[in-house]
Amino acid sequence: MAKGLSILVTGGAGYLGSVLAPALLAAGHKVSVLDNFMFQQNSLAPLCADPNFDVVNGDARQEQVLAPLVKKADVVIPLAALVGAPLCNKDPIGATSTNRDAIGTLAKMMSPAQRMIVPITNSGYGVGEPGKECTEESPLRPVSLYGRNKVEAEQIALGRENAISLRLATVFGMAPRMRIDLLVNDFVHRAVTDRFVVLFEAHFKRNYIHVRDVARAFLHAIDNFEAMKGGPYNVGLSDANLSKAELCERIKAQLPNFIYLEAPVGEDPDKRDYIVSNAKIEGTGYKPAYSLDDGIRELIKGYRMIRNSVYGNV
Repeated sequence: MAKGLSILVTGGAGYLGSVLAPALLAAGHKVSVLDNFMFQQNSLAPLCADPNFDVVNGDARQEQVLAPLVKKADVVIPLAALVGAPLCNKDPIGATSTNRDAIGTLAKMMSPAQRMIVPITNSGYGVGEPGKECTEESPLRPVSLYGRNKVEAEQIALGRENAISLRLATVFGMAPRMRIDLLVNDFVHRAVTDRFVVLFEAHFKRNYIHVRDVARAFLHAIDNFEAMKGGPYNVGLSDANLSKAELCERIKAQLPNFIYLEAPVGEDPDKRDYIVSNAKIEGTGYKPAYSLDDGIRELIKGYRMIRNSVYGNV
């Protein structure tokens, strides 16, 4: 297991970063986080007592802010992003400059010896072929600005060779910087607070992964970097390629009063519909530790504490 590396995490106070940063510290690494704290979160407050942790309040797009931090890093994990189709459509210039161009800035700045592990969305698959799993070899057909920028960012990152791309499924679970707008998190929140949801295009399928398993995937990539470098890896639960209706059934199993209805008219603005194979990363020895049902159980507890939409991205 890799020990004692200096790791820079941009956007490290966000939903993923607030789980990943403490996991990296627990594994014995030094962690520097760069974040602009756009959600006014204090998600990393418990880490400030750790001498191996440092934090900079700044913009991941600015070279003068990045340069001294990159210089000291063995590994860079660029989490800084405007995440999700709605937020990117709201600020397309901010989205492209953060989600794609900032990766280009980092790639130019980093030496060949420095390692990059970049999170990409598996929404890049867009609309898959019916009954056929998307593998890392499948064509990328993103249907949103968010998906397009992430696909372009992956090309930039993998173009420098000393990099790994993790194509993340739709993430769920509680985190210190919570997001309620992600699909599983959103549906469980509605089940707890409203007890119903109306589904548009309920048959659309996608894959899911727990936020803690995402952190574990980054740690796995650090520990197995030489064997894994140079390629993309899907990261999701192989037993959770589910439609929205099937997801609602899983929630209903734990919250029997939950009602979901399929809308006869209207459509989902996010047109993704695909199933995903995670066999490639599983072949390197990575296995998720948290099931979808574990996540639903956890979220139900979390929503006894959290009741308002300030925790969403849009």
